Amino acid sequence: MAERQQTHILHLQTPGIGAAGKSHRAAQEAIAGDDTAAGDRMAQSQNGSALNRAFTAFANQVAHLAGRPISFVLCCAIIIVWAVSGPIFHYSDTWQLIINTGTTIITFLMVFLIQNTQNRDGAAVQAKLDELIRALEGARNHFIGIEHLTEEQLEAIRAVCEREATAEGAEAGRDAALDVEHAVHAQESKLQR
Repeated sequence: MAERQQTHILHLQTPGIGAAGKSHRAAQEAIAGDDTAAGDRMAQSQNGSALNRAFTAFANQVAHLAGRPISFVLCCAIIIVWAVSGPIFHYSDTWQLIINTGTTIITFLMVFLIQNTQNRDGAAVQAKLDELIRALEGARNHFIGIEHLTEEQLEAIRAVCEREATAEGAEAGRDAALDVEHAVHAQESKLQR
């Protein structure tokens, strides 16, 4: 099985994929049996710099807090206090500038923090999916790493998979769709009771 995995793993030489690409190559080398080089590279990419670790911890914490209901309630309260204070400040330009500047700065910073969190989450999910593909007997290991391909290449792969699914299981697909439809109707009828 190790030989099959070694020969079918997609080796991507995609420029500009950064640390994720280094970790991906290290994981591929570990699978292929080159544990010494792979272990060194994985240790380097996992340790990272102190700045990266601090930013990651900060981004995780902010993303976690921003997604909580209390954060939404707090933001609504700030807007209400700002709106109620309008008559006190005679709806001045400064009064308007305060909310505009505050929301612009927060939005600008949150974009980067949330994108960082999403990038890491996406990379973690891809690594887990790659491991599942690699570990399953009969799975096509050449799908490992396809997230680094261009949109056109991914669309071509998706089209091939759809054609294969249609050719292999048109009948089974219809049966499965009917089973899903029946399950949905059964659930809806339970909810209506």
